[in-house]
Amino acid sequence: MSTQEHTVTHIHRDDIGARMGMWLFLFTELLLFGGMFILYSIYRYTYPDAFHLAAKDLNTIIGTFNTAILLTSSLTMALSIAAIQRDRKSLSIFLQFITILLALGFMVNKYFEWSAKFSHGIYPGSEVLLAKPSGEIVFYGLYYVMTGLHGLHVIIGMVLIAIMMRFTYKGIIKADSYVKLETVGLYWHLVDIIWIFLFPLFYLIT
Repeated sequence: MSTQEHTVTHIHRDDIGARMGMWLFLFTELLLFGGMFILYSIYRYTYPDAFHLAAKDLNTIIGTFNTAILLTSSLTMALSIAAIQRDRKSLSIFLQFITILLALGFMVNKYFEWSAKFSHGIYPGSEVLLAKPSGEIVFYGLYYVMTGLHGLHVIIGMVLIAIMMRFTYKGIIKADSYVKLETVGLYWHLVDIIWIFLFPLFYLIT
């Protein structure tokens, strides 16, 4: 009996450690993007007219659609955790799969958006971009770095959720052991929150 109690306590401590580890990791991510947001604010204050002009060339419809996609994916991710807590394994796997599909949709939209810019010669180091005023060059530099880094986080999230799907299918993640899925869910929510800040900064400049 004492051995069983010791085992339960050990698992409980592992769960707490996993959650704390993820929160610490998310904090470092916030520092990373927070620094970029501060840099963006400084340059936007320096080049307000150029930022406003450059933002007009971004596709607000795609940006809005991608925002809706990521908000929906946060919902499906949260519902997948709620489903496994209720021991509804198949539903949880399905919702995780939908989350991956939504993330893929986001990346496809981002691909077409970037492709349109590249086709017009607007990309880092291009002659077309370098011929523009300094403020617009800075705007697009920040745009590609910040949205590109965010896109990388989306891809990582897709891989992690796919791994969680496999774990759920194999019974590693279940009603009484779902901390792995929960921590990946926290990561995914952060990815969505970062986009909620990126969207108005680049697409809704007034």
